[in-house]
Amino acid sequence: MERVFQRSKDFKQAEEWDILQHVSMTPEQRQEAAEQLRDRVCGKEAPDVREAHRGTLKQT
Repeated sequence: MERVFQRSKDFKQAEEWDILQHVSMTPEQRQEAAEQLRDRVCGKEAPDVREAHRGTLKQT
């Protein structure tokens, strides 16, 4: 995913630009961004949280 930088004059302008960025993304692009963020923060071996809530994770 390509990183985009936008310099804003104030918080309101930055927030509006951020909202426009999110609205312009396809669902697939949003999913890819979420996966990349999860990998950066939690690592590639992190369990899927949906599995944890279903109770299907193996207990060690």
